[in-house]
Amino acid sequence: MIAALLNQKGGVGKTTLALHLAGEWARGGRTVTLIDADPQGSALDWSERRSHEGLPRRFGVIGLARDTLHHEAPELARTADHVFIDGPPRVAGLMRSALLAADIILIPVQPSPFDGWASAEILRLIEEARIFRPQLAVRFVLNRCPARTIIARETGNALADQDPPALHATIGQRVIFASAAQSGRLVCECDADSIAAREVAALAAEIGRLAP
Repeated sequence: MIAALLNQKGGVGKTTLALHLAGEWARGGRTVTLIDADPQGSALDWSERRSHEGLPRRFGVIGLARDTLHHEAPELARTADHVFIDGPPRVAGLMRSALLAADIILIPVQPSPFDGWASAEILRLIEEARIFRPQLAVRFVLNRCPARTIIARETGNALADQDPPALHATIGQRVIFASAAQSGRLVCECDADSIAAREVAALAAEIGRLAP
């Protein structure tokens, strides 16, 4: 399975989700590679921080911020059970290449109408990609959801009726994600029984059911 986390809007948590989903599948014994396709290189920075902390490598992280992803990602998938692509913001060539490479597209959004409106461009690119990849699965992922807010519930309800729909599993806005990232860790390594770790596990399980 090749899954790409894409959204041209920055600050929606693509890298955090990509790292934690990769970590969740690796924790289950799968071989996982994460492609950092964002020129900013945040996933690579996380991996380097992890190495400095002397922590074991759970999955491979490689930088491929170029528009040949649709050729290179399938090659990487030959030697891995799962490949995750941490996508670029507002780089059309890279974005199109990631869309052509993936089996599943995950669009992280925060519970705000502004995030929904900002997704229009990525949805247009997805429609273009479906000309060549008609079986492409696409889902919104509600991320950084404040606890028990009306706007989060309303956003979730609105996206549930859209095409593509939103996944049922959501990720809350929790401090543990930031504190884990600072030391190159995942939330499950900081506290395996935390709400954040359970949310990541539920999200990974739901995405797994979409896999071809």
